[in-house]
Amino acid sequence: MLPKGGCEIKFHLIVYVFSSPAQLYKDRRRKETSLPEQPRLIRQETHTLCCSVALRSIFHTLVLSSLVRHLCFLTTGSGSNIPPSLRMGSRLPGLLLLLLADLLLFWRCVRGESSFIIDTVGLTVQPQNQVQSGTPVIIRCQVSVSFSNISHLLHHFEITQDGVPIHVSDTTEDSVSYGLNPARAADSGSYECRVTVKDKSKASYSQKLDVSGLQTPTLQLNNASPYENEEFKASCSAPEEKGPLIFSFYQRFMGGEPLRIKRVSRTGNSSEIALSLKHIGDCFLSCDYEIPLVSGTRRSNSSKEIQVLVQVLHITPVMNILPSSTVLEGEVVEVHCRVVNSFLRNVELFLLWKKHILREQKGSALVHRFKTQADNSGELICKAQWGNVQKESYKTLTVKEIFSKPKLSVQPTELFEGDNFVLRCIISVYLPDKMEVNRTQYIYYKDGKKLNSSETYSSVGHPKNNGNYSCEARVYSPLVDQLFKSSQSLLITAKVLVSQPVLSVVGGTLWLGKPFQLLCHSDKGTLPITYVLFGPDNLPEHRVVRESGEKAIFNLPPIYKSSDLNSFLCHARNSQHKPPTISSGEHLRHSTLVIEPVSKPLLTTHPNTGSISEGQTLSLVCSVQRGSPPFNFTWYHMETGSVLASLSTNKPESSHSIHDVKAKHGGRYYCESTNAADEIKKSTFVQIAVNWAIWKKALIVIFCLLLLLTVILVVAFKKRLLCKKKRSMSIGNKLSVRTASTKPERLSLTQTEVAVANATPSMMGKSVWSDHVSGSESDDQNSSITHEKQETQYTEVQTRDPDPNRAPVKQGTDTVYSQVRLSQQGVPEVVDGVSVEYAQLNHDNGQHCDNSNNGDHCTETDHVAEADNSVSVNTGDQDGGVCDSPPDC
Repeated sequence: MLPKGGCEIKFHLIVYVFSSPAQLYKDRRRKETSLPEQPRLIRQETHTLCCSVALRSIFHTLVLSSLVRHLCFLTTGSGSNIPPSLRMGSRLPGLLLLLLADLLLFWRCVRGESSFIIDTVGLTVQPQNQVQSGTPVIIRCQVSVSFSNISHLLHHFEITQDGVPIHVSDTTEDSVSYGLNPARAADSGSYECRVTVKDKSKASYSQKLDVSGLQTPTLQLNNASPYENEEFKASCSAPEEKGPLIFSFYQRFMGGEPLRIKRVSRTGNSSEIALSLKHIGDCFLSCDYEIPLVSGTRRSNSSKEIQVLVQVLHITPVMNILPSSTVLEGEVVEVHCRVVNSFLRNVELFLLWKKHILREQKGSALVHRFKTQADNSGELICKAQWGNVQKESYKTLTVKEIFSKPKLSVQPTELFEGDNFVLRCIISVYLPDKMEVNRTQYIYYKDGKKLNSSETYSSVGHPKNNGNYSCEARVYSPLVDQLFKSSQSLLITAKVLVSQPVLSVVGGTLWLGKPFQLLCHSDKGTLPITYVLFGPDNLPEHRVVRESGEKAIFNLPPIYKSSDLNSFLCHARNSQHKPPTISSGEHLRHSTLVIEPVSKPLLTTHPNTGSISEGQTLSLVCSVQRGSPPFNFTWYHMETGSVLASLSTNKPESSHSIHDVKAKHGGRYYCESTNAADEIKKSTFVQIAVNWAIWKKALIVIFCLLLLLTVILVVAFKKRLLCKKKRSMSIGNKLSVRTASTKPERLSLTQTEVAVANATPSMMGKSVWSDHVSGSESDDQNSSITHEKQETQYTEVQTRDPDPNRAPVKQGTDTVYSQVRLSQQGVPEVVDGVSVEYAQLNHDNGQHCDNSNNGDHCTETDHVAEADNSVSVNTGDQDGGVCDSPPDC
């Protein structure tokens, strides 16, 4: 048993199975449209298949409808589970829609779908591609079109020659023909045919047609015997050729080559022109033509020559001037001009003077009468014309003046407003016997209006009197009643005197030490105005202002003091007869902003000792001696390379302070100064040394003192210990001296030997025992040791190897013990009869006593004579008495 909803599943499956033929048809249609070049047979098979598929689809739809209903009834036992698409209701059933679609497909298959394709387009030239001129040629275009379900296709044919359409035809036929009967050279070219069917078009391959041979042209003249320069008609034609043609006409003299005299381009196959020949005599005329083609220009043969005879035309006129060709002004003259022995009609005569026609007359004679004037002198021309032929003759007429043309003059020549001026009308040349001088009149005019009738005219220069002035002279002569001559107009304009100039600096700002420009300008004055500038240590410079808007600007070298502006002067003038107006530069200092560059700055310090202790405040003062405020000061530290500070002020001095100076602030400093002149000046370097603080110095001193005291205490303590040790070693020993010889000698110890035992400075250079003791010395010694007992002392002498450079010691041992006894007088005595020997360590000669130290010690003068053996002396009391002075230790 099928589950609920099984009818819907089976229905969809069956629809898919039975609709597969329709899908097959769609696939076949896709293949058909992708291959438009299939032959007609395949398209007919496709059409049959389409109809078959449509019929099968309709049948399957009907069977499917009854089958689905039956299955649903068997499965559910009722029709309640019939799919909504199979139920009949207000809406159109789904199977009914499917049936209608199948019927529509069947109708389309029965009716058929129209389609076509242009297979080929062919073009042929008959009888062949190369023919002679005059041969009939047929150009045929044929098309092949494959189509389906279309009848009576309309073909649009277009035949072109070298890309230009020459024939268009619309027909249902598959071919069209275009005839060239006969074919001419102009028909040569490349032909192509294009066929268009609805929205599809295709062109054929091009075919070339070459027509060889040109027709020989024919020349015709309407007059073979023209007169010189007479126009006649000439026509050249090639009636069998097709245009456009370019015709050329040639003239050949006897025994010469043809020369082209004209070239004409026409759209047709003939040309007619007008020719005129100047050369008198026989000549030959001919013509030919050119035809321009895409492949190149072709030229025809020349036409048959025609002989032409050019005749002489006798119409040259004859001219006479009566009474004479030289007359006085005011006289009347007659000019006669005529053509002699001429049988021609329609001749025209012209009388010309300076290209001006004085008279024109038709016929063979002309007469012109006129009253001469002074300017009528010149050449007269009589010209005869017949058709296009002209002949002419010439005569010169000379007219003498009774008086010359007046000239208007003004005084003064340079007129300024407020000046008086006088006008005079002057006749420079005249014939007194031909005129009445006393009756001469002068009339003055201003702008065409009469002013007065007198010899002169006076007025005052003013703008209202400016204008064009002229004069007229009237002279009476016996030959003529009255002669009038006018002068040329003279423009009189009163000039305006130049006003006092004003000097100013261009830009309004002057930088001392830099080049600058001065402008000299006057508010009033007629141009041109000449300005001259004078300056300190400079040659005068000139500027001429000729046009409005032009300025007199002077380029000047630098000045270094603002007071130099007072030295400038400007002269302005527009007249050579009037003094110049002058302007000085005193007001420049008030009207100009003068900026003086700063001088080299000076950097000072406070304190100014060059060194400073840590913790103090260092002030860097930067100042300048000259310059225009405001000033910009900048301080730099060379070691760091950074800007410490930058300050702008109106004062020429500024400072920068560094509080709580430290070691890093030491080094070199400098400052820069500048102002509106934009010139940066640097000061010299200042070296700053930063010392330690006072408390640091005190701490170091205290530390050194403590260290020194510690060293002294340690040394004293060590000496004390050494003295105690030596004293303990000498207790219980007796002073004895053992020698190797019997010669008694005293033992002497110098400072050099005692130095080993750390002798004190008080014992420098003194002997322990002396060989020569004075009585005073003995007394002093006795007095100094009265508190000591008469004891036996022991002395230990350390010896060293003998120096070879020294005198050898006779006998000695490493350790020598001497036992002496001190007497009451301090003289040593021999104890117990023991013989004592002394080692002579010091030389006897060269000794002296030094009484500077209490007068009781003898020192050696010769320190070079030192003992060869190093001797150390240890003395002490037998009973452990008091230690002697530090040198004894």
